[in-house]
Amino acid sequence: MIKLWQGLLLAGTVSVLSVQAARAEEVGSEEVGESELPIHSSTSQPAPTATASEAEPVDESVIPIDVSTVRQIEAQPPATTVDEWVAQIEASLTQITDVRVEETDAGLQIVLETAEGELAAPTTQIVGNALVADIPNAVLALPEGDSFEAFGPAEGIALVSVTNEPGDQVRVAITGTDAPPVAEVNATGLAVTLGEVVAGAEDNAIQVVVTGEGDEGYNPSNASTATRTDTPIRDIPFSVQVVPQQVLEDRNVRTITEAVETVSGVVEDFVDNQPSNGARRIRGFRSFNAFRNGLRDLDGGGSVLPLGVVERVEVLKGPASFITGAIEPGGVINYVTKQPLSEPFYELGLEVGNFGRYEPRVDLSGPLTTDGDVLYRFIASYGYQDSFQDFANSEEVLIAPSLSFNIGDRTDLDIYYEYSRYFGDPLQTPVPLLSDGSLPDRDFYTGYPDFPENELFAHRAGYDLTYELSENWQIRNNFTFRYSENNRQQFFPISITDDRFLNFLAFDSEITEYNYTAGVNLVGEFDTGSITHRLLAGFDFSDIDENSVEDNVDLANVPPLDILNPDYDAFTGRPELNPFFPIETRRRLYGFYLQDQIAFTDSLKLLIGGRYDWLEQEQRAFLPDSTTAIFSQEQSDGAFSPRIGLVYQPSDTVSLYGSYSRSFNQVFGQNPDNEPFEPTRGTQYEVGVKADFLDGRLSATLAAYNLTQTNVLTPDSDPVLAARGFSEQVGEQRSRGIELDVTGEILPGWNITAAYALTDTEVTEDNSIPSNEGNRFENVPTHQASLWTTYEIKEGDLEGLGFGLGLFYVGERQGDLANTFQVGDYLRTDAALYYRRNRFNAALNFRNLFDIDYISSVSFGSRLQVERGDPFTISGSVSWEF
Repeated sequence: MIKLWQGLLLAGTVSVLSVQAARAEEVGSEEVGESELPIHSSTSQPAPTATASEAEPVDESVIPIDVSTVRQIEAQPPATTVDEWVAQIEASLTQITDVRVEETDAGLQIVLETAEGELAAPTTQIVGNALVADIPNAVLALPEGDSFEAFGPAEGIALVSVTNEPGDQVRVAITGTDAPPVAEVNATGLAVTLGEVVAGAEDNAIQVVVTGEGDEGYNPSNASTATRTDTPIRDIPFSVQVVPQQVLEDRNVRTITEAVETVSGVVEDFVDNQPSNGARRIRGFRSFNAFRNGLRDLDGGGSVLPLGVVERVEVLKGPASFITGAIEPGGVINYVTKQPLSEPFYELGLEVGNFGRYEPRVDLSGPLTTDGDVLYRFIASYGYQDSFQDFANSEEVLIAPSLSFNIGDRTDLDIYYEYSRYFGDPLQTPVPLLSDGSLPDRDFYTGYPDFPENELFAHRAGYDLTYELSENWQIRNNFTFRYSENNRQQFFPISITDDRFLNFLAFDSEITEYNYTAGVNLVGEFDTGSITHRLLAGFDFSDIDENSVEDNVDLANVPPLDILNPDYDAFTGRPELNPFFPIETRRRLYGFYLQDQIAFTDSLKLLIGGRYDWLEQEQRAFLPDSTTAIFSQEQSDGAFSPRIGLVYQPSDTVSLYGSYSRSFNQVFGQNPDNEPFEPTRGTQYEVGVKADFLDGRLSATLAAYNLTQTNVLTPDSDPVLAARGFSEQVGEQRSRGIELDVTGEILPGWNITAAYALTDTEVTEDNSIPSNEGNRFENVPTHQASLWTTYEIKEGDLEGLGFGLGLFYVGERQGDLANTFQVGDYLRTDAALYYRRNRFNAALNFRNLFDIDYISSVSFGSRLQVERGDPFTISGSVSWEF
């Protein structure tokens, strides 16, 4: 056994590190200060190019090197003469069976254990910021693979790598963040300590930065949604799933609903036929909400959300009032946006497909100043598409600039603006489910096409300000603003005659919404004896103002539509509309929260926290074209939502956890006493196991939960009062189930994300007549499963060629809460073919490969409003990065 004291690993030998050139901020006679570089996703920027050339050994003085020389180490020949080569072959190879990295007061000690025999003395050299030790006549034979990597094992050391090299030698590479380590050969091996930075070092000295989740492909290791801090998923005592950028790109998803199809326990509830609008079911309960970088964004499906700005999607399952106060108990979907990059990145892309689809797009990013303290990103796209339904079409516009400022050593500021627009002329519509369970022809349009159209646009702007109080404490302030308008004209089917003739209500509505959300929090780490704490304390608020103006049509003005033989010319132009009562709604939410992530030992961790919220809501209705209010209702509520979870890790690859959490949401209704109702409460108990396989390349989460919502409104038990619209707060609904999610890399180039959910939902208490007790929730299948897998060739003439296959199964579902009708199960097959090489990307994506006709969801519990899945869809895309 030989012990090597060492510092940092060579960046060029590790795929999950990104090598970046950074200019030193100060050049003095004694030292150069460390450059601070932001963490970013390597999938969102071009990889740095490097030129392989022979590296010449240099003396032990520390020198910075150009980026192009990073790959020099890989080009070092194992032998320089034929005699040396023959001697290596003839020598017996010593097997290295274990590698350990141990931190010491002086630096690091790398222990290489052998099966038998002694290792030969290494030869060392310094190349740039890297110390390289080559051990001849040796082979690395670890049980878990043929290479070893340790990231950031000590301060000033980014990476330690041990790899097999040609010529029967093992290479130990250590790269310093600011300077190469200094080597001294002694009787026990090689002692390595950190070197000093040379005064007057070149500006383009190598810096090594561990990048974000994008570098981890299909298997991100961290998430921020569950704890409001960047936390390893294995340390979170809740089920949280991340859909990374690579999966979004490989599947070519276009909406948030499509993005979460690979997550267990999440299914479509109803879709508003606008990008990312509508609702989803998470663990059985409806969720309208979507969050942007942890702040409330979509609230009730009233705004368009373009996927072009999304870096990844995180799903936290179960009660999440700790994150954002008033919310349904199923969970939250948080989308994390793309940020400006520190390296120049330019991408031009074009997508075309059937149904007349085309979408050009551009994504530009990089530094605006020579010192890299100001970064920018600009994303823009325009998309147009027809529909499989007659007449329907849509167009989408996105413009999204953003800036990042490095203000001194401790302050960072990110600002953004975003404009998005969706226009449907006319809008794609739901269709009726006939009494025999059949659907109209695929091209059937529900309504008369001259009148309906829909324009929805949104302006978003905000900032995120972070200030480091010290090495362990940080304060953050963020703010987001959204203004949106939804202008819609639509026919709404209300009944069917003889299972053939549809009768309509028509309406023209305009909804405007202002949404202000802001927060401030403090995050710090400290120790109490041997116990480590990460403390989070904060306050946030949301102010949501919504104005709704709607005109309804006299039913006599719209003739019935024959489903079997539609005459779309029977009604043209604009129907006569009758003004309806304008409604104003204002919601204010205030919340304080406190959380402590406690590590008793490396294997035992506790998360405990709570949040108290105040919620005020006011709703008023006015006479048409008047400021006279005919109805006004105000309600204020407060609630405390606790959460606690324990994680036990018996090994480095297994986490066992259990947790308890609660949520609340405000409800409005009428009762005979004219008293406000209490908020609904969600309560969940969850246990699970998280495990890593294949050296951490593959991860799995298995969770079991019991989730109950109480204080649900039901019709009054007195039929007379129920007929007058009065309610009682005695309802209870329960969901319990088992979920399995598996993500990661099985073999080099072979990725997978798979999920299965068994969801058992039941109405446990109800006053409806007839009662719904014992019924299942609508749109929630008992069984749901998905599989998406890709394989990409990594070498040879076909390097960069990849294939993808997806299977998505949704079981039979109830169409309404009364369980009066059901919709069948379906299995949809998707596929992909792509080629990625030298910053050129081309792909063909196929959705619904076998063109099955299926119902994806039911809207509003009405068999006249079922959402039909898209037929066979093909899209081709090309992009260039430069």
